[in-house]
Amino acid sequence: MTDSRQRVVARGWEQAEEVAAEPLRGVRPVALARPDDPGLWLGRLVRTIEAEVIPRLVLSGRAAALAQAQARAPLIEASQADIIRLADLVLARSDLEVDQFVDGVRQRGMAIENLYLDLLTPVARRLGDLWKEDLCDFAQVTLALGRLHDLLRALSPAFQDEVARKTHGLRALLVPVPGEQHSFGLVMVAEFFRRAGWDVWSGPIKSTAELAGIARTKWFSVIGLSVSCAPSFDHLAQSIRAVRRTSRNRGVGVLVGGPIFIDHPELVAKVGADATASDGRQAVIQAHNLLDLLAKHR
Repeated sequence: MTDSRQRVVARGWEQAEEVAAEPLRGVRPVALARPDDPGLWLGRLVRTIEAEVIPRLVLSGRAAALAQAQARAPLIEASQADIIRLADLVLARSDLEVDQFVDGVRQRGMAIENLYLDLLTPVARRLGDLWKEDLCDFAQVTLALGRLHDLLRALSPAFQDEVARKTHGLRALLVPVPGEQHSFGLVMVAEFFRRAGWDVWSGPIKSTAELAGIARTKWFSVIGLSVSCAPSFDHLAQSIRAVRRTSRNRGVGVLVGGPIFIDHPELVAKVGADATASDGRQAVIQAHNLLDLLAKHR
């Protein structure tokens, strides 16, 4: 045993258990049954740290650095009044006024990337909140989200042209959990992946069996799954197990997204995923970081 490991063992079981009692967010639980050989226990702990803790810290740290850099960048942001106004317009199905309003926001100098993240995304979130509070019904929200989808399609060519695209042969499968009806957030995430040069497969999936079949027949570097409501959470874990069991790429990276992971990032490991991201921009960064980490562990 090396001197460093001897010093760790010398700290005693009590301190080791204190560390284990406060697991890092997003790290799979470690079996802490105490073996007869402390060296064996320590070896398992070290391997777990190398395989689980360090990669997740790297992903988390890179995402935090990205967020800090973005926070320092001068942005023309949408105001809360902008968000409320656009939500009202899409609910009212006033297509002409919607287009005029978005054109006005762009004329103020807002890049489409920021329009996606700072305006359309909060509007979609507001629509969901209005439905939860019984201030509008499911049909109204569905039609309003359809109008946001139309906006994405109309803005997509200009969004893709905002940066020089570099094709690098990476392929992503980005789908909602089977049975999910709303996919606006995922469509936006797909926009960011395509702009980053990824070949993206996306669309509704009817069942876990269909999802597993796609993963079995097509090679994907990363598979991203989104969940928008709590009842679909257990289904998400089932879908990830099926993907990992059947994937043609045995080392496929799995990303998950949805409001529940923004509020509770520790659930990423619980469903068997590798990482999460709060928006499309960070999802692309996390996907590349995840591929780097997986490559190093092969």
